[in-house]
Parts: sequence; C-alpha cells; structure tokens
Amino acid sequence: MPPRGREEEQRVAWHYRLRGYRVLGANVWAGGNELDLIVRRGGALVFCEVKSKRSEHYGDPLAMVDDEKVRRLTRAAEAWLARHPDCLRLNARFEVAAVRNGRVQRVPLVL
Repeated sequence: MPPRGREEEQRVAWHYRLRGYRVLGANVWAGGNELDLIVRRGGALVFCEVKSKRSEHYGDPLAMVDDEKVRRLTRAAEAWLARHPDCLRLNARFEVAAVRNGRVQRVPLVL
C-alpha cells in the first residue's frame, strides 16, 4: 500500500478511537478480500472501507465504492465473522470513511 493510503487509514483509525471504538483489525485479509478497518464499540461492529483522493479534481472518494466493491466487502466480512464467532451476536454494519483535506466523513453503506 502506498504511504499516503496507510496514512489515511491511520487517520481514520484514530478518528474511531477518539469516539470510543476499539480497532480489532486493520488491513485484514479474509475470504480473498481486504477489510481496511474492523472496529467495535459496545455491541456495534463496523467494517470500514477507507477511501481518499488527492484532490477534488480526481472525483469523490465515495464514488469509488461500487456494487463489486460492496460484494467483496460483504464476502470478506462474512469470512472474518466465520473465524470470530464470538462477534456474531454484535450489530454489524458497513461504513465508508472518505478522507478529504484531512477530514474524515463516515457514511453508512446500505446493502
């Protein structure tokens, strides 16, 4: 992963930590696909995809999450949960964290 991508993922992980989440995994491979971040707060489990662009000229980071990406995230999350059955009782959800000019915007993914 390019240094900038790592930096953005660390920024998003810090964003979650400041809001009381515990990072369970970063850059986790499961089911043949990568999960950028897996975080938990209480009974909530979040699978987060981190997206950023160098500038607005290159488009919106949220536009990078298409149906194929959602399918891959879902497959990876299912595989991860199969290896962590203790987390099956949690309320799992998907989010995209768009990083723009150093600011994090979390957007829920509706499946």
